[in-house]
Amino acid sequence: MTSKTPATVYGYPRQGQDRELKRAVEGYWKGRVGADALRETARDLRRTNWQQLADTGITELPTGDFSYYDHVLDTSVMVGAIPARHRAAVDADALDGYFAMARGTQEVAPLEMTKWFDTNYHYLVPELGPDTVFTADSSRQVAEFEEARTLGHRARPVLVGPVTYLLLAKPAPEVAAGFDPLALLDRLLPVYARVLADLRAAGAEWVQLDEPALVQDRTPAELNAAARAYRVLGGAADRPKLLVASYFDRLGEALPVLAKAPVDGLALDFTGAAAANLDALAAVGGLPGKRLVAGVVDGRNIWINDLEKSLGTLGTLLGLAGSVDVAASCSLLHVPLDASAERDVDPQVRRWLAFARQKTAEVATLARGLARGTDAITAELAANRADLASRANSSLAHDPAVRARTAAVTDADGRRSQPYARRAAAQRARLGLPLLPTTTIGSFPQTGELRTARADLRAGRTDTAGYEDRIRAEIREVLAFQEKAGLDVLVHGEPERADMVQYFAEQLTGYLATQHGWVQSYGTRYVRPPVLAGDVSRPDPMTVRWTTYAQSQTAKPVKGMLTGPVTMLAWSFVRDDQPLADTARQVALALRDEVDDLEAAGTPVIQVDEPALRETLPLRGADRAAYLDWATEAFRLTTGGVRPDTQIHTHMCYAEFGDIVGAIGDLDADVISLEAARSHMQVADELSGAGYPREVGPGVWDIHSPRIPSVDEAAALLHRGLGAIAAERLWVNPDCGLKTRAWPETRSSLENLVEAARRVRGEVGAGGA
Repeated sequence: MTSKTPATVYGYPRQGQDRELKRAVEGYWKGRVGADALRETARDLRRTNWQQLADTGITELPTGDFSYYDHVLDTSVMVGAIPARHRAAVDADALDGYFAMARGTQEVAPLEMTKWFDTNYHYLVPELGPDTVFTADSSRQVAEFEEARTLGHRARPVLVGPVTYLLLAKPAPEVAAGFDPLALLDRLLPVYARVLADLRAAGAEWVQLDEPALVQDRTPAELNAAARAYRVLGGAADRPKLLVASYFDRLGEALPVLAKAPVDGLALDFTGAAAANLDALAAVGGLPGKRLVAGVVDGRNIWINDLEKSLGTLGTLLGLAGSVDVAASCSLLHVPLDASAERDVDPQVRRWLAFARQKTAEVATLARGLARGTDAITAELAANRADLASRANSSLAHDPAVRARTAAVTDADGRRSQPYARRAAAQRARLGLPLLPTTTIGSFPQTGELRTARADLRAGRTDTAGYEDRIRAEIREVLAFQEKAGLDVLVHGEPERADMVQYFAEQLTGYLATQHGWVQSYGTRYVRPPVLAGDVSRPDPMTVRWTTYAQSQTAKPVKGMLTGPVTMLAWSFVRDDQPLADTARQVALALRDEVDDLEAAGTPVIQVDEPALRETLPLRGADRAAYLDWATEAFRLTTGGVRPDTQIHTHMCYAEFGDIVGAIGDLDADVISLEAARSHMQVADELSGAGYPREVGPGVWDIHSPRIPSVDEAAALLHRGLGAIAAERLWVNPDCGLKTRAWPETRSSLENLVEAARRVRGEVGAGGA
């Protein structure tokens, strides 16, 4: 046992304590912040992060994990994988070109965006083809490493590994769909070798290559590619020591491949399902003579670590590797920055929380205990035992009435009273919608005035009556615009909601809200996931008043808008002391009460959003059937009690839907709207290929870009959709909600969307689909 065990992490929250990065980047986009000022803000944030890590006891710091927008996009820049349509912008100005790839411009579309494995973080999908030429540009990686070294820190650059990079990529739009980006591996490896050599020349002793894609089920060809990649990179003469990292799940069949590779260390996750890595590592004979970085502190959830349990795992691992470091299981990008800032959280509950700063302290404590023995951390262990016991015995976590109701659920509670064909006929008779009906997903722009109104209410600068007058005025404005634009099914715009999960969490028992718990979702979009700490119920109606008010202002149907049970779990920090299926059923029953009240109030269309259904899909195929069983059951339990003529919608966005087409059918929703603009209607083909029988709204406006789609562009996407979905079953809508967009682009884009629907409706009516 050494006198000092290294402590490290793979990445840290980028935004800063007060989301300084978000404000600087958005200020740059608006022309209020210059490029030099943006870069200086970034340098300040990196300097602060590194110092915080060092002060906590982290002995080897990550570099290269910081990003202005997305680390996969940064990798595309590093290897020169710039789409042809963006090349001119990148050549003219590297920073503006970078943001053009991320967000698009009025002239060119951005890169596709989707979820990073089973997290709510979104990455920019690399676009590759047989003509892709890779070129090394290590300037950013080298500069940030040297920046940390100059400040006196021991640093380890972190890169997305070459195999994961290619497995995350897709064929470029002009490339045949059957092209496999992994075919470019031998072309990419020399570029990685050049970057590694540059980092070594800068003084890097170790470089981490992240390969989380290898925790998924992989074919023999893909495993052979991984073996080849690390045989080549590990065999290079001019390289630093290589640490290959995986996380989010067990490494499985890829573990012996990496254990045998000529690399110098592995970083493995030992939390949750990935705890199986411990037995698997022993089965392959461990890592004799190599470095093992042991991820024993959960980097994705916010509950305190069981220090004694983790020390037991670490003690076992000491006999399986040449050396053992202590780490979080993955980058701390996925958790908020500092739980101590949450002064409004019950002090008892705050003892149970560990955000990024607390997790680094846990890592450092475990490293000290591993190196010096438990006597060196006696006080920490005692406090940890007390905090764990406090949580386990708390009345906040257990409600007998909720548990009794959940136990009484039957299969019949999750089934609609009529099959879809009969429901569809009843709904058409009730709603009277045209062919290709138009709607939006739910939210409208969250203006500065709305945010100020909510802040004024919280601060007591305005009273409830004044605030509600402002909300009613906003609803009237949103409805008036939709009617003028010609939309068919309207929404109230959700002006009262800051976030689609937090809004409901604040009204359900069992949930806790944070004030500073910001986590990056994509780019400059940050969310504050609520904390699900106890049993869930709905004391009072949550949406009925505002939905009913909106319906009273128009003769057109207005959708009721709810967030579904799986998304309520996925976009919260969910409790880890009971099975997720049990928690999902509790949330579903609470939402069922809301659905029933909306219907009783006369709401003809109710949308229950489940954008996280694919996101939460387990990474291993063997685990998926059980998950999809309880996830789809939770949705049906939420919606199963409505009448046949009440139309149930759901919505999903920014995920690989092909993996869950069967589950989409099992939801038994009447209409599903999905992201489709960036992926060029791919989901419509996937649903058609699976024989999906119900109504579909594949998006024709990419709302995560400031681009305004033209009428021709939207019409072209509709025609592509009609190639897969019959006109009688096709809806017209944006990809997602509009809260992040500004009103001018919202007005123009929706007017173009409606005009495109009218044009195509006329063509279909004339036999011209």
